[in-house]
Amino acid sequence: MQNHWNEGDASRCATDLALRVYSSRLIGRDKSLVLHGGGNTSVKTEEADRFGETRRVLWVKGSGWDLETIEEAGFCPLLLDHLLKLAQLPALPDPAMVEELATHQTRAAAPAASVEAILHALLPFKFVDHSHADAVVAVTNTADGEARIREIYGEDVVVIPYTMPGFDLARAVAQRFPLEATPRTMGMVLMNHGIFSFGATARESYERMVNLVGRAERYLENHGVKPPTEAPSEGAPPRLALAELRRELAREAGFPMLLASRRSGKTLAFARHPDLSRIARYGPATPDHVLRTKRLPLIGRDVAAYAEAYRHCFEEMSKQAREPKTMLDPAPRVVLDPELGLCCAGRTARDAAIVGDIFERTIDIILAGETLGGYRALPAQDIFDVEYWDLEQAKLKKSGKPAPFAGEVALVTGAASGIGKACVEALLARGAAVVGLDLDPAIESLHARPDFLGLRCNVADGAEVTSALARSVDAYGGLDMLILNAGVFPGGRRIEELEDAEWRKVMAVNLDANLALLRECHPLLRLAPRYGRVVFIGSKNVPAPGPGAAAYSASKAALTQLMRVAALEWGGEGIRVNALHPDAVFDTGLWTDEVLAARAAHYGLSVEDYKRKNVLKTEVTSRDVAELAAEMCGPLFAKTTAAQVPVDGGNDRVI
Repeated sequence: MQNHWNEGDASRCATDLALRVYSSRLIGRDKSLVLHGGGNTSVKTEEADRFGETRRVLWVKGSGWDLETIEEAGFCPLLLDHLLKLAQLPALPDPAMVEELATHQTRAAAPAASVEAILHALLPFKFVDHSHADAVVAVTNTADGEARIREIYGEDVVVIPYTMPGFDLARAVAQRFPLEATPRTMGMVLMNHGIFSFGATARESYERMVNLVGRAERYLENHGVKPPTEAPSEGAPPRLALAELRRELAREAGFPMLLASRRSGKTLAFARHPDLSRIARYGPATPDHVLRTKRLPLIGRDVAAYAEAYRHCFEEMSKQAREPKTMLDPAPRVVLDPELGLCCAGRTARDAAIVGDIFERTIDIILAGETLGGYRALPAQDIFDVEYWDLEQAKLKKSGKPAPFAGEVALVTGAASGIGKACVEALLARGAAVVGLDLDPAIESLHARPDFLGLRCNVADGAEVTSALARSVDAYGGLDMLILNAGVFPGGRRIEELEDAEWRKVMAVNLDANLALLRECHPLLRLAPRYGRVVFIGSKNVPAPGPGAAAYSASKAALTQLMRVAALEWGGEGIRVNALHPDAVFDTGLWTDEVLAARAAHYGLSVEDYKRKNVLKTEVTSRDVAELAAEMCGPLFAKTTAAQVPVDGGNDRVI
């Protein structure tokens, strides 16, 4: 671990809380210390209350904040003296503890305090840092982990056996810390969990963390533990194999999930480890991870067998539980397969990414533990207690009801602008992971978020389409919704002036490319957990063609006929296929201000009146079309297929 303290940056922090933010971010930037909300930090201060009386306050990291990006608003201020009184109680149920924390914070708008707040209050130091340092956890997760920790640190740390975070852990620390602490003590190791450092200043606490973690890292190095060598990836996994696995996961979970494949040299080597069935079945590196990864990974692809084993385990452990529990979904979140590598499942792209990040760290910890004589994690019963711990389950409930398309994947063509871009936004807003294809390179940077993948792709090029689909499935595991929007609209040309080359170009993009996409996407759509959905973006020119648009009108009419046939052929597989026929959508790249002005002048209208030249006298925008396209993929249209819906404000020629 490197020391990143910069005295110049620290000197600009005007308060203890600002220093707490600064040093917390230093810890958060090191992924070997904390991942996705792991770890927490605190500082003790004094302030005057409304009556001018001084009170002691503990500022502890709030739930839902990551140390890497935390701000002052991410800390919860608690009355320190009340926490110390709570620590003297012989017992305190978790719900009661949470209530006490919530009713004794000094800022009503502050986030919920960490469940380790009482522990932070007990430690007699101004600044306290806590991380799940990989090196420390790797040492603790061995058969003789405590002896090794004592060999590394001697009297410099107090060692606490694993205890579930919350009041029980605070009581364990209250009883043990005073007995084992010496004037040399600068940290505390929680077995199978992580490490604390503390000090009178932010710098002292941070640099002690650097010191302690560095000693564990050197211990591993001196005992033959080396960083995993990174061999090259082997390319995209089989599309259908991933899609089939994703469907089975959704079947057992009871809801759609995304499935991201990681096929680096490290993950493939681990998935092909000759002793995988043993080393991958000891549980997560730290119990904190179980809410994300579940207790064990699935080895291979037999999801049903995994789920059945999970149910059996739940039944057996429920007999020993202190109170009845409702079983969580039994689907795995981590899959290890020699062909697919490491596959990570989640309701959202972010959830799947977190699972992947955590398990890649777990691989390093498992292999380090094996080098030290054998990796060991907590017993299954302890992991079960954490997975079904009320405070952990409360985190899931806080996320609220899933978005309508959570766990589903949509592909939109012509997605860089106009209707296609608006479709991307409408689908993302409904919780889908979206793949956008477009000739314009701008598609690759359209959105910087884990649930969007922008790919430059010529949909008329079969090889590029095949590559794009492979990358899509690699990222998200399958395909649920297909929006066929890409198309070209050539300049007006009468039939006697229409050349073969232009006709073929329009047909190649507007018709042939969509046929190829349908053919390539069908095997994925038929594996969609909630059945596949396809929306064609047609045109008003289908029911009401205009002069000078022979190629465009004919291509869209043929495309609509293709939609109708697809609806007939795929309906037995539950795949819905519908079309929208927009007209006069002027907020697209085809319509510049100059063109709009010229067309309006041609009709003797203002630009605004020209935009509303329809029966309803309303303007039709890309967003209007996109919102309806997204809705056609949702439950309101669950029993509709082969429909042709105009989005034109009412066209008298069509009517």
